[in-house]
Amino acid sequence: MRRGIISAEKMTQLRSAFHASDRYPDLRKADLVIEAVFEDINVKTDVFSKLVSVTRPDTILATNTSYLDVNLIANTLADPSRVIGLHFFSPAHIMKLLEIIVTDHVSGDVLATGIDLAKRLNKIPVLSGVCDGFIANRLMTAYRQECDYMLLDGALPWDIGRAMVAFGFPMGLYQMQDLAGLDISWAMRKRLAKTRKPIVRYVKVADKLCEMGRFGRKTGRGWYQYNNGNIRPDPYVEQLIYAESAD
Repeated sequence: MRRGIISAEKMTQLRSAFHASDRYPDLRKADLVIEAVFEDINVKTDVFSKLVSVTRPDTILATNTSYLDVNLIANTLADPSRVIGLHFFSPAHIMKLLEIIVTDHVSGDVLATGIDLAKRLNKIPVLSGVCDGFIANRLMTAYRQECDYMLLDGALPWDIGRAMVAFGFPMGLYQMQDLAGLDISWAMRKRLAKTRKPIVRYVKVADKLCEMGRFGRKTGRGWYQYNNGNIRPDPYVEQLIYAESAD
């Protein structure tokens, strides 16, 4: 409303339709529930077990996971046909893409409802099969690896960011990671550590940032420093990268 996009009346209408709660039983009347908890399969399946106990049998249960196997989540339910992946992107109120993850047993009605929801939200629905990272994060993982190699070869996050923006991206890769939260991809890397091929070059900088609790904007520090909405390069990160590069 402050930006002139909606009227005061519209704001009042939207607020009156919004209700916040921290009680699972309040979801009894929900037609669709979207889970968006931490990227850990045990945490998510625990949430889904609670959702099953309080929601109607025809309530659609969706997960906003960025990387995890949605089939594993769906198969913990007696009726996996009600489970679908609805992967939003940060910031969710701006980003148009909505990946709809099609599980092995999802019903046609559930899938159609997911697509309809995307259109109601003015999102662009894209169907994806179940795979690690789906489509967008699968692509991002590939070019992130190249960017990480460039860090150790002499570039800095803000150098790479300037190049990406000049090329046409809305922001650089590392600024985008800070926005989404570094802990998301960290959880993915830890999950895949056992199957990582030793011959593949591995860059540890992001892991070390996460080990220090630097998860991006939400903690005030990640690849960059954040203070009162201002973003600036972090000398500590620069030193860390140089030290890793020297090793």
